[in-house]
Amino acid sequence: MADGPEQGTRNPLAPLWLAFFLTILLGSLSFLPRVSANLRLAASFWAATGVLLLFLIVLRRLVTRSGRTLSYEFVPSKVHYVQAAMQSCVYIYWGRYWPEVYQHAPLIAAQIIFAYALDMLICWSRRDKWILGFGPFPIILSTNLFLWYKDDWFFLQFLMVATGILGKEFIKWKREGRLTHIFNPSAFSLFVFSVVLIATKSTNVTWGEEIATTLARPPHIYLEVFLVGLVVQALFSVTLVTLSAAASLFLLNLVYTHTTGVYHFVDSNIPISVFLGLHLLVTDPATSPRTTTGKVVFGGMYGAGAFALYGALGWFDAPQFYDKLLCVPMLNLTVRALDRMSRALGERLRSLVSVWTWSPRQANLAFMIVWIALFSSFMATGFLGKTHPGADPTFWRQACGEGRWNACKTWVRSQNISCRDNSASACFTLGTALNEGRIVPRDPVEAGKSFGRACDLGLSSACANLAEFVRADGQDVFLRACDRGDGVSCFILGSLLMNGVGVPQDAVRAVSLFRLSCESGWPRGCGRLGESYLWGEGTAVDQAKAIESFEKGCRGRYPPSCFNVAMMYRRGVGCPKDEALAQQRFRQACLLGLAPACQQGQRSPVSSPASDP
Repeated sequence: MADGPEQGTRNPLAPLWLAFFLTILLGSLSFLPRVSANLRLAASFWAATGVLLLFLIVLRRLVTRSGRTLSYEFVPSKVHYVQAAMQSCVYIYWGRYWPEVYQHAPLIAAQIIFAYALDMLICWSRRDKWILGFGPFPIILSTNLFLWYKDDWFFLQFLMVATGILGKEFIKWKREGRLTHIFNPSAFSLFVFSVVLIATKSTNVTWGEEIATTLARPPHIYLEVFLVGLVVQALFSVTLVTLSAAASLFLLNLVYTHTTGVYHFVDSNIPISVFLGLHLLVTDPATSPRTTTGKVVFGGMYGAGAFALYGALGWFDAPQFYDKLLCVPMLNLTVRALDRMSRALGERLRSLVSVWTWSPRQANLAFMIVWIALFSSFMATGFLGKTHPGADPTFWRQACGEGRWNACKTWVRSQNISCRDNSASACFTLGTALNEGRIVPRDPVEAGKSFGRACDLGLSSACANLAEFVRADGQDVFLRACDRGDGVSCFILGSLLMNGVGVPQDAVRAVSLFRLSCESGWPRGCGRLGESYLWGEGTAVDQAKAIESFEKGCRGRYPPSCFNVAMMYRRGVGCPKDEALAQQRFRQACLLGLAPACQQGQRSPVSSPASDP
C-alpha cells in the first residue's frame, strides 16, 4: 500500500500501512470473548472496521492520483499523557468497587484504536503530515468516565467518538494568532449525544446513570480525584478553574439550603461525578481561558451551570446526571471573550493588584494552596466525603410532611434510587406512595413495578400488595404498559399469570408475555422465557429456543441466564457439549455477582451432575 515516493525512508512504517494495521487490529478485537459473546456488539466492531477500510481505500486512491507524500511525526504532548495517566488512576480505583469498569476495558481499548485510525485518516485527507501523540487517550478516557453505551447499542459509542474527532478537526477558530479547536473533543461529543438521549428519552441504552451512581462507591473517591487533580493543576496551571467551580457550588448550596431547608443535590453537596467534571472535564488547557480572571469566571460559570442544570433536568423529569455535561461546550465558546476581558481588566488594575506581578507558576502555587485549604475544610466539616443527611430517606419524608420545597418529589426519587439498589423496603414504600397518589401524582404502572420488585426481593407484604393491586386494576395497567413496549410490565404480568397470583393461572398467555418482555429488551423476560422452553411450562419443550433465550438474557447482563446456558453447554443439553463456552458464560455470571457461577466455573465438567439443568 504505497503512499507516494520515498515514503519508506521518512517513516519506519508507511503511513497508510499504519492506518491499515490499526484498522485490522480493531477488527480482530471482535473475536475477544468479551465482544464475540454478543453478536450485535461484534457487529458494531465490524461496522467501524468497515467504515475505516472504506475511508482508507478512498484516501489511497486520492493520494495516488495527486502524487502526494504522506508522513507522520511522533510529538508527545505532556498534557495528553498526564491527563491519560490521571484518568486511568480513577478507573483503577473505581473498578475495584464496580467490576463493570474492568469488563469495559477491552471496549475502551477498541475506542482508542478507532480514534487513532480515524484521526490519522481525516488528517491525511486534508494535509500531508499527521502528528502522532497521545491525544486520543484523554479523549476516550474522559468520554467513558461519564457515558458509555450498552453492548447492543455500542455502535453509537463509535459514532460518539467519531463526533469528537470530527469536531476537533473541523470546528476551529483563531486564538492568540493560532488556529485551534474550539470545543473540548470529549465534552463536545458528550453534549451532542446527551441532548439526543434526553430528547428521545433513551438514556436506558447507556450506562450513564449507573456510572454517575457507582462512582460514589469507593470510600475515598473524593480524595483520589482531588489528588489526581492536583497533578494536573500543578503542571498546567488550571487550579483556578477547579477552585472557582467548587467555590461557586459551595456558595450556591449554602444559599439554597438556607432558603429552602433542603439540599439541592439530594444526597451530597457536590456529586462525585460533578466533582470529577470540575477536575478532569472542564480544565482542558486548550479549550479553557489562559488568563487569571478568565479562569475564575469560567470555573464559576461551570459550577453555576451544573447547579442550574441539575434543577432544570429534575423539573422536567429528565435524568439529572447530564448536569455536568451540557454546559461545557457553551463555556468553551466564551474563552476568547473571557481572556480579552481579563487582559483589559488587568491593564487597568496592574498598579493596584500585586498578584499581577507574580509569575504564572507562583500565582498557580498560591491558588493551589487556597484550593488545598478549601478542600480540607470541605472534608473536615463533612461538606464532602462523609455521610450526607440527604442520603437518609427519612430526612426527605419528614421534609415532605413539612411541605418544604420539592421535598416530596425528591423523597420519591430517593426511594426509587434505593429500590434500584435492591432495597425491598424502599421498593415497597415507593409502590405504596405511587399507588395512593397523595404525596405525588398516582402512577399505577410504576406502583405495580415497585411492588413487583419488592416481592422479587423477598418481601412477603409486597407480594400480598401486588396480588391485591392486580385484583383491583393492575392487570389492565400492566397490559397497557406492555403493549407500549414496557418489558418490565410484560414480565410482571407474565409471572403473575404463570403462578396464578391475583389472576387466574394461564401459562400459555404467560409465555407470550415473557416473549414480549424479551423482545422489548428486558433481560429477565428472556431468562424466564428460556426456563419455560427448557421445562415445557406453557409451551412445548424446545431446548434450542431455551439456549437462544438464555443467551439473550445473558447479553442483557442477567446472571441467572448466563448460568443456565452455561450448564446447558457443559452438559450438552440441546447442543453439543462445549466446556470452553460454558466456562465463558460462568465467568460472565460470576463477574455479574452470581456466586454459584464462580463455584461452577472452578469445577471440572466431570464433577458436574449429568442430569439436565
